[in-house]
Amino acid sequence: MHCETPPLEGETKFCATSLESMLDNLSLIFGLGEKFEVLTTKKTKNLIPILQNYTVLEDPKEIVANKMVGCHPVPYPYAVYYCHGQVNDNRLFVISLEGQEDRQRIEAVAICHMDTSQWDPHHVSFRVLGIEPGAAPVCHVFPQDNLVWVSSHSSAT
Repeated sequence: MHCETPPLEGETKFCATSLESMLDNLSLIFGLGEKFEVLTTKKTKNLIPILQNYTVLEDPKEIVANKMVGCHPVPYPYAVYYCHGQVNDNRLFVISLEGQEDRQRIEAVAICHMDTSQWDPHHVSFRVLGIEPGAAPVCHVFPQDNLVWVSSHSSAT
């Protein structure tokens, strides 16, 4: 489980079992008194999600954030979120997508990890992309139930 593995160099990570615990940890990361907000992937219609290909509808909008923390649900008998952030050149985007089968529009949050040199060489991303750690950026869309926290004064470009 991600909660037990040591953090990468420059990485901050924690597992939260409540919203209060998550917010307490985020306050320490962003700084006491600093305001932060959450970004999530949103669909425009309440259709049942299906596995399908998506088309990018317009140029992605980059969210410039000096700090960001992604929180992912962990399969466990009760609510657990694995949260992590790294001080480096990760880039955050909002992307408009449309499902090729159901035509549902999605406003997706995506991140590009620009430096993957410290990642486990067996990470699934390297197999899928046919690359080695550090060879190229790895980008992914956050599923709907994931959270991305950014400082409130972040800006879209």
